[in-house]
Amino acid sequence: MLKVVIAGGFGAGKTTAVGAVSEITPLSTEEYLTEASVDVDSLEGVEAKQTTTVAFDFGRLSLPEPVPLELFLFGTPGQDRFGGLWYDLSRGAVGAVVLVDTRRLASSFTAVSFFEDIRLPFVVAVNHFDGAHRYHPEQVRAALELHASVPVVTCDARSPRHVAGVLMTLVGHALKYAPADPARPSSTLQDA
Repeated sequence: MLKVVIAGGFGAGKTTAVGAVSEITPLSTEEYLTEASVDVDSLEGVEAKQTTTVAFDFGRLSLPEPVPLELFLFGTPGQDRFGGLWYDLSRGAVGAVVLVDTRRLASSFTAVSFFEDIRLPFVVAVNHFDGAHRYHPEQVRAALELHASVPVVTCDARSPRHVAGVLMTLVGHALKYAPADPARPSSTLQDA
């Protein structure tokens, strides 16, 4: 069993990604946006958005190959004000997916910096929104100033096959950074 965090900016598709692959009915803490959030949550680029995650989303996915794995998926809220919750959601995680919306690339920097700071392995998944310009993954890598070792992939967060592929990429990447002694917690978890 592995815990995975799915993070990213407001409106990047985290709830959609968890829902796309979860074998169980996902636990969602989506609430309607209200007038109170107008000055706090910019809807620029996501004007049609009506709800937002206020705690986390939870789903589960079993992967039979190459080794049977059960992934517990925790989707974070996207607003910077919920950053403190990200520490709790990341504790014990094998790694994270940073879901990126290229229409609002600046909203991705917080998640990238967070996982770099706590040294949790992560991959960047560029969510291809309808009508959005398609950038090559290396262009996104350069724009986010990512280290060469961080995988950058593209996906459609609505597609179970795409999201499962992103998760497999993450698991493979995270295993490269697993502690040599499984009885000893990784430095990432001690720092979180």
